[in-house]
Amino acid sequence: MIPTDRYFVKICGVTSEEDALLAIGLGASAVGFIFAPSPRQMAVSKVADIVKRLPQDTLAIGVFRDEASQRVVDIVHQAGLSGAQLHGHETPAMTQYVRERVGCVIKAFPAGSPRLRETELFGADLVLVDSPTPGRGRLIDFAALAGLGDASRLVLAGGLTPENVGEAIQRVSPFGVDVATGVESSPGVKDPRKVAAFVAAARAAAPARPTVADEPFDWRQT
Repeated sequence: MIPTDRYFVKICGVTSEEDALLAIGLGASAVGFIFAPSPRQMAVSKVADIVKRLPQDTLAIGVFRDEASQRVVDIVHQAGLSGAQLHGHETPAMTQYVRERVGCVIKAFPAGSPRLRETELFGADLVLVDSPTPGRGRLIDFAALAGLGDASRLVLAGGLTPENVGEAIQRVSPFGVDVATGVESSPGVKDPRKVAAFVAAARAAAPARPTVADEPFDWRQT
């Protein structure tokens, strides 16, 4: 469900069909629609209309904060989404409940949270680390990520822009990155030039994905 053929870039806080198609057309791996209180909050019916018009293999994620687990599941299915991003104080049991009923789950934590040492308990597909005040475009404190260990499932968010995403990737080596404010011209409105620059900068800084050509030569197949 989660694309692994290229570096993972999620454009979040999408509020229109035009911006969703823009993000996918410019190479984003996923788009996010916010259902929690936010200037970018969306209605389920509107998201459902947008998702119907996206390419069939688009990874479309609903973002929730402290919502009842069953309601998260219901909204994901009603809107035709690929999965959910849980951005609140959800417990491991709540996260696992959702994961068993939707395509994929991203569990978000603020940088510096002690729960970052317990991410395996949640059973999420990806772990997102954001600034303690998400949605305000404040760059994460990289020191707060020290000692996290394996970053193979880590998605980095919080204050990323086309100008700083390359350095962030080089310093943290996450599986992917997530951006909303950093590619907007106004809250909820994406800037095509910023989106294009962000995706290009992230992919340029990312380590190369293994390909068949990179695998050791097997003389037995000759």
